[in-house]
Amino acid sequence: MKLLVKLGGTLLDTPASRDGLAAQIAAIRTAGTRIVVVHGGGKQMTRYLAERGVESRFVNGLRVTGPETIDAVLKVFAGTVNHELVAALNRAGALAVGLSGIDALLAEAVQMDPALGAVGRVTHSNPQVLNVLSENGFVPVIACVAGDRAGAIYNVNADQMAVACAAAFGAAQLVFLTDVEGVLDADRRPRPVLSAGESLRLIADGVATGGMQAKLNAALAALEAGVPQVRIAPGAAPDVLLRVLAGEEIGTRIVAALEHAV
Repeated sequence: MKLLVKLGGTLLDTPASRDGLAAQIAAIRTAGTRIVVVHGGGKQMTRYLAERGVESRFVNGLRVTGPETIDAVLKVFAGTVNHELVAALNRAGALAVGLSGIDALLAEAVQMDPALGAVGRVTHSNPQVLNVLSENGFVPVIACVAGDRAGAIYNVNADQMAVACAAAFGAAQLVFLTDVEGVLDADRRPRPVLSAGESLRLIADGVATGGMQAKLNAALAALEAGVPQVRIAPGAAPDVLLRVLAGEEIGTRIVAALEHAV
């Protein structure tokens, strides 16, 4: 089976959290699952910029990325955050390989909006390097940085990167590990399963807003791109990935239609 896991930057901010997730990923890989990891790092990026006197500015949740910020994107996302995770995976027994979308044009992008600077929208993902690595027992670990054939570098949303890579890789499931317990309904109760239609209604009714709205939009984009199911789950829950693969209804599972959810 092919699995893509997206890790939020908050989950990677401490050695204990990194090591716990790395141990689960290593166990899944040892059991035979071909796994690819995509990660963010927004919290680390904001801290890095603040330490250097650079204010982080956001428009509709996207970080404005000028020349001074794109350099930090490479240093933080493709540098520190990526390689700390790779090191944790190696320590757990998984042979991990750190990548970004620039490598082998894994993720090609175009500029989203000149007002945002070097913020990109992924237009194509080439899974060849992921297939070569995963077929040979390696765990690709992808930072949310993309490029184009002219050599430009783009800061891209990690959820969008995960969707593009999951679809191109042919993942049977995309798992978003976050700092929330799942998708909540109007009564603030977590929903174990949602159809695409129900997800759209939660957004339209203003129940799912902000970060959860963005997660649901990413999940819907993944379903439309051919990923059979998406899971939004609490990354800090004990053995969360192992429980997801064992079939436990932890977090929220999102499918095209409920008749396919059983």
